[in-house]
Amino acid sequence: MKNYRLPIIIEKDQEGYFATCPDLQGCYTQGETYEEVLKNIEDAIKLHIADHNTEAETIPQHRALSFSTIEVAV
Repeated sequence: MKNYRLPIIIEKDQEGYFATCPDLQGCYTQGETYEEVLKNIEDAIKLHIADHNTEAETIPQHRALSFSTIEVAV
């Protein structure tokens, strides 16, 4: 068993929470609560990695990720 450290992004809107793993293209999920979406993205990442391993594909190494805000006047 190998451990992976991957970034995730969690967003909240009126419908609940949405999570994505930017290092794994197409790996995303949703949930009604923060705790639920956190569990769901962990499950989605495990399935994504298992699928890559089955197909003998390599998992990308963690890349730098910067999250910031910017104010724009229009």
